[in-house]
Amino acid sequence: MNANARGLAAHFDIEKLTPDFYADPYPTYRALREHEPVKLLPNGSYFLTRYDDLVAAYKNTRLFSSDKKKEFTPKYGASLLYEHHTTSLVFNDPPAHTRVRRLIMGALSPRAIAGMEPDLIALVDRLLETIAARGDADLIEDFAAAIPIEVIGNLLDVPQQERGPLRRWSLAILGALEPVIGAEAFARGNAAVKDFLSYLQILVERRRMRPGNPERDVLTRLIQGEGGGEENAERLTEKELLHNCIFLLNAGHETTTNLIGNGLVALSEYPAEKKRLVENPALIKTAIEEILRFESSNQLGNRMTTERVELGGVTMAAGTPVTLCIGAANRDPAQFNDPETLDIGRAPNRHLAFGTGAHQCAGMALARLEGAIAISRFLARFPDYALNGAPVRGGRARFRGFLSVPCRVNG
Repeated sequence: MNANARGLAAHFDIEKLTPDFYADPYPTYRALREHEPVKLLPNGSYFLTRYDDLVAAYKNTRLFSSDKKKEFTPKYGASLLYEHHTTSLVFNDPPAHTRVRRLIMGALSPRAIAGMEPDLIALVDRLLETIAARGDADLIEDFAAAIPIEVIGNLLDVPQQERGPLRRWSLAILGALEPVIGAEAFARGNAAVKDFLSYLQILVERRRMRPGNPERDVLTRLIQGEGGGEENAERLTEKELLHNCIFLLNAGHETTTNLIGNGLVALSEYPAEKKRLVENPALIKTAIEEILRFESSNQLGNRMTTERVELGGVTMAAGTPVTLCIGAANRDPAQFNDPETLDIGRAPNRHLAFGTGAHQCAGMALARLEGAIAISRFLARFPDYALNGAPVRGGRARFRGFLSVPCRVNG
């Protein structure tokens, strides 16, 4: 076993992943943590798998930059994908990052999120009613993916009849963030950015003419900027506005879909934990944190060193790309007891599913609420649900989730 683990670590290459890795990356992550935790890859980048190393990189934004202009130039060239991924909130450093994040956080205040709860419960209950009438469902298409698309659509106040293409655009744009992409994925991602921008230009123009309530409508808040309608309000450029609207939908969509889908599949694989949660619904908050840790929706983050730096006993030159493996750090036994086991009552649980430091996910409170309402109400309605066929993984390293999960319910 030890020799096999050493081999896994020695031969690991983020640009040459195997079907076995996509199905279950955790043995590889464990091997890397134990044998090459700061792994030099053939392309000259480093791959980090230890919890403490990730925290150190996350918290030092000066030495570990999120700006992706240099890293994405050879991958995307002068394309719309390059423009999008180098303009959106997550791939920028302060002060640009701070300015956009402040605007978004103002519309995602605790009060604003609490106000979303009644509509969210009503949406989940409608979906459960439809599933109950049929007796079976695809947990992703019929449930997990249907929730965040509506929530983010409501946040941006996208008319109901215009939400059809949003999920397809999102999947295409996020799919282009995989470590290696082919010509087809590149073309699909660029076409999605183009179509999304064209739609948003129309939506923004409508909103300029008829503004919404900036306390609840994120798009109105982003248009008006910090300080509302005042003359000296700090506003985004048109490019920043459009690309951060795309980012908002994408960031809030697939990761939350994965949280719900991964959670329901994991609970079905751990029947004792599922029973424990059914019998103790008050555990839903710690259960959501454990699902986020155990099967992190977003498995990989990226940084670029800005100067010579030492991390985990390894010295990296300035301009070195670094991959932060969230999926590995969240199963680090130095931080979590028995990390390969799902424990819905785990406490403390300082996982890194939402990152940490300046780039901690702006929408994490909303994602937690969506996950808690979706999973708790699903279990209350269908405590005996069972998978009805093999789940189909999404085939991605960065965003870990399912494309399809056939399920049978009673009730």
